Amino acid sequence: MTLNGAFWDGALRVSVPFTNGQPLTRLKAGSKVLLSGVVYTARDAAHKRIVEALDRGEKPPFELEGQVIYYAGPCPPPPGRVIGSLGPTTSGRMDAYAPRLCAAGLKGMIGKGKRSKVVVRAITKFGAVYFATIGGAGALLSQAVKKAEVVAYPDLGPEAVYRLEIADFPALVAIDPLGRDMYNRS
Repeated sequence: MTLNGAFWDGALRVSVPFTNGQPLTRLKAGSKVLLSGVVYTARDAAHKRIVEALDRGEKPPFELEGQVIYYAGPCPPPPGRVIGSLGPTTSGRMDAYAPRLCAAGLKGMIGKGKRSKVVVRAITKFGAVYFATIGGAGALLSQAVKKAEVVAYPDLGPEAVYRLEIADFPALVAIDPLGRDMYNRS
């Protein structure tokens, strides 16, 4: 099984991070995308530390402006691989932190599951986007990772912040910058 099956035919190719005022309005809820570029991983403990640093007036461990955070904690790489399994964690666990990070310049989040109304409001207020990816397919998703390195909080083990270089990482636009939500279509 591979990531480039027929389902992804016609997917919008999107470069990340979102820099130079790149318009996100072309991204519509429910659209298939293939992400390429750089993303950072962060889960609960890393989010807490990043927000605490911002609240103290300190710089975060990586530039947030235009960046995308993938809610994942990678497994160690098997021999000959860049990274191990890399499935998304439930995004709602980061809802307490997402508005603060969006206010600091974060433009994208990747995870799985619904987001709170507070996060949807932050996405629309700050012109961000939430991508959903395939839960339970971490081994397949890891194939899109071309390079991985720990950049912050190594004491958190697999929940450290990683900088990932990705190519054709499959996702769906779950919540677009206008607040349209593929989970809550009425």
